[in-house]
Amino acid sequence: MIHDLKILPDYFHAVCTGDKPFEVRKNDRPYQCGDLLKLREWTPDTGYTGNSTHVEVTYILSDPAYVKDGFVIMGLNIAP
Repeated sequence: MIHDLKILPDYFHAVCTGDKPFEVRKNDRPYQCGDLLKLREWTPDTGYTGNSTHVEVTYILSDPAYVKDGFVIMGLNIAP
């Protein structure tokens, strides 16, 4: 499954460079390992910038002992 998601510029660039190999998201979709996230750079002032990247979800942490209720932390790999 491919999830089309907005991402702010600072986070977008950190994912693209590999500095941020994870994504924290509200658990409002059926995220699963192996899914692709289409991360589309977006700013509140101007909307979508036209930049995007695909990343693969490699791990999902949803344990409430470590993650705020209703959220997940996903491990990412830059998709080929």
